[in-house]
Amino acid sequence: MPPLPDHPLRYATVNELHARPFPSLEVPSMALYVAIKEPVQAQNRDRSRDLAHLHELLDRYGSAHPQPGATHFQGPIGRAELKWESHTEFVTYTAFSRGVSPRPFDPAEAEVLPEDWLARAQGRRLTSVLVRVEAMPTTEAALVAALDDWFVPESLAVARVVDGAAVIAGDFRIDPAGHMRFAVFVQPGTGPRRVGRIVQRLCEIETYRAMSMLGLMRSRDLTARLNALDPRLMALVSGLDSLEPSPEAALHDLLTISAELESLAVQFSFRFGATAAYEAIVTQRIDALREQRLEGRQTFGEFMMRRYDPAMRTVKSAENRLGAMAERAERAAELLRTRVDVERSAQNQKLLESMDKRADLQLRLQRTVEGLSVVAISYYAVSLMTYLAYPLAKLLQMSKEVLMAAMVVPVVGLVWLLVRRIRNSLHGGE
Repeated sequence: MPPLPDHPLRYATVNELHARPFPSLEVPSMALYVAIKEPVQAQNRDRSRDLAHLHELLDRYGSAHPQPGATHFQGPIGRAELKWESHTEFVTYTAFSRGVSPRPFDPAEAEVLPEDWLARAQGRRLTSVLVRVEAMPTTEAALVAALDDWFVPESLAVARVVDGAAVIAGDFRIDPAGHMRFAVFVQPGTGPRRVGRIVQRLCEIETYRAMSMLGLMRSRDLTARLNALDPRLMALVSGLDSLEPSPEAALHDLLTISAELESLAVQFSFRFGATAAYEAIVTQRIDALREQRLEGRQTFGEFMMRRYDPAMRTVKSAENRLGAMAERAERAAELLRTRVDVERSAQNQKLLESMDKRADLQLRLQRTVEGLSVVAISYYAVSLMTYLAYPLAKLLQMSKEVLMAAMVVPVVGLVWLLVRRIRNSLHGGE
């Protein structure tokens, strides 16, 4: 019996589960993470240019290239390990280096990705993160001192994560060198892969936070446009029961507003959908850290609740407002169409009544003409019959006048019956 053939996508779907493994990081180490987004719609991205840009970097270090059409790659670039990923809207580069600089968050540590090479990237820098991984200080006072020295206390978020295996910290601010800083203090005995997962999640939190905040910027643009449309829509809805403007003109204006709202929905639907997806990823990544409070400081989850969640609610509010205005415009259009139909029905009713009156008048005229036609036909018929019967009148010794008078009544009667029969045959016996 021949073996059962595999589905053509069986191995591809399984390999996708293992396509992006977590890095393995020793302590101490440093990670540089850069996310680049092209200023185009996701469906218009040319991913071949991302690969070409990656090849240029790998060629500098003499490293092997990924497979054609690849969406992820991991390999050495000099003394660092590079991890490259191509996503729907952006591409990310992560460089992991063993050891750390004596100067915390030294901008020179970012030179593993050359500046001139980054300048030729197909897009703009969305986020740039330096993650410093160190061993846990011997005392909590030394840990707190390091945090106060490295970060802005006002926005500092700190937490013990992954069942106390490490302490993470960050202030979500961009330093003078253009990087965002995160610190990971690792307890002795924590495995390299666990450390790599923590660092990866920090990078993902910042990336998807930045991507979702793009929705906030777009929602502000949308709000400004809705603020301009809302008074126009409100004025039209308020004037539905007035005589001015005419229903046809109001319906035309309302359909114009509805078309603008539909156009806005098309323009913003992708960004709002992506924002909701990115927000869900941020929440999931923070939950996966299993945070515990440290020294009464705010955790990452609390920081997001105070600073990030209101922005996402603003996006949802703008999206809901757009949907509500579109529905309101549709309902108003239905009411206006109903009003127009009712008025047209009334006009049609009046027109039918006028047509009935005209038909009745025509019927009366027709009957009048019919009577006159009976007289006219009878006159000519009597004249013809008189000529035909004149010889008979001589035989009967009757005068022409007496003969004509005798023929008037029967001829008129016959003509009237003939006309009536013709009319009944034309009108179906009515």
